[in-house]
Amino acid sequence: MRPPVIRNIPTSSAIDVVMEALARELPAEHTDKGEGVGEIAHLSPVVVSNAVRVSGLSKSFGDGAVDVFRDVSFSVPEGQAVALIGANGAGKSTLLRCCLRLVEPDCGEITINGQNISHQSGRALRNSRARVGFIFQKHNLAPRLSVLSNVCHGGLAQGRGLRAWSHRVAGKVEREHALHCLDQVGLSDLAGRRADHLSGGQSQRVAIARALMQQPDVLFADEPVASLDPQAGEDIMELFRHLNRDRNLTFVFVSHQLEHALAYSDRILGLKDKGLVLDAPSSTHCVSSLRGLYD
Repeated sequence: MRPPVIRNIPTSSAIDVVMEALARELPAEHTDKGEGVGEIAHLSPVVVSNAVRVSGLSKSFGDGAVDVFRDVSFSVPEGQAVALIGANGAGKSTLLRCCLRLVEPDCGEITINGQNISHQSGRALRNSRARVGFIFQKHNLAPRLSVLSNVCHGGLAQGRGLRAWSHRVAGKVEREHALHCLDQVGLSDLAGRRADHLSGGQSQRVAIARALMQQPDVLFADEPVASLDPQAGEDIMELFRHLNRDRNLTFVFVSHQLEHALAYSDRILGLKDKGLVLDAPSSTHCVSSLRGLYD
C-alpha cells in the first residue's frame, strides 16, 4: 500500500486522512477489531486533560475601586510547565493565589484536577486544595523544628492532624514518606537538623519537600527563587524541571527572571494592563521579545 501524501494539514486532519486511506486500502477481513493492522481504524484519539482551567477570572480591591485583572482565561494541560510573567503590580501573585482561592476572586470559574472549586467550601475545598502544592516566596518553615518535622507538615493538607506536626508522633508510613520527599530534593542527610540552621537554598528545598508530602498533581510556585543567590536559584529551578518531567507534575510558576521563564517552561502567560495579553509557547519567544510586557 502506498502511503498518502500529506502536506500542510493540521495534525488531527492528517490522522483522519491516514485512517481513511487505510480503510480504503485494507481488505475487509482486516478492518474488524482484533485483526492485526485493522485495529488502527479503531484507535481513539489521545485526550489530554487540563489540570488547571480558569475562565473569566476578575479581581479588584477596595470594593471594586482598583482592578487587579479582568476577564482572565487560560488552561494548563496535565504535565505542562507554565511561567506567569509581568511587571510589578500586574497581578501575577494575586492571580496564582486566586487559582486556589487563597485570595477570593470577584467572579469567574476555576477548575483544578477536574473539580470546579469556584463555589466549594469547607471540606470539599480543602480536599481539592490537598492535591495542589504551593511554594511561597517566604519558606514559612517552623524554625525550631527539625527538617523532617517540617516536611511532615505537608500531611496537614490531607487532614492528618497532630500526627503531621512532628516526626516524633507521625506514623511509620508518614515518616518514611517524608524521608522519601527529602530524598527527592537531595536533603535526606539533613533530616534531623533544625530548620533555622539551613541556608536559603536548603530551606526552599525543604519547602518543596513539604509540598511533595501532599502527593500533589499540580505545583504552584510564587517567585520561588526571588530570595536566593543565582546558583541556588538555578539549582531550585532544575529541581522543578526534574519534578515536572520525571513525575509529570503540572507546574505553574511566577517569575521576574525572563531567562528562567523561558528556560524552565513550555508556555508563557503574560499579564499587562489588567489583562492576559500573552499566551504562547516559550520556544516562540526570547528575552527581547518579552520586554514589552514591562514597558
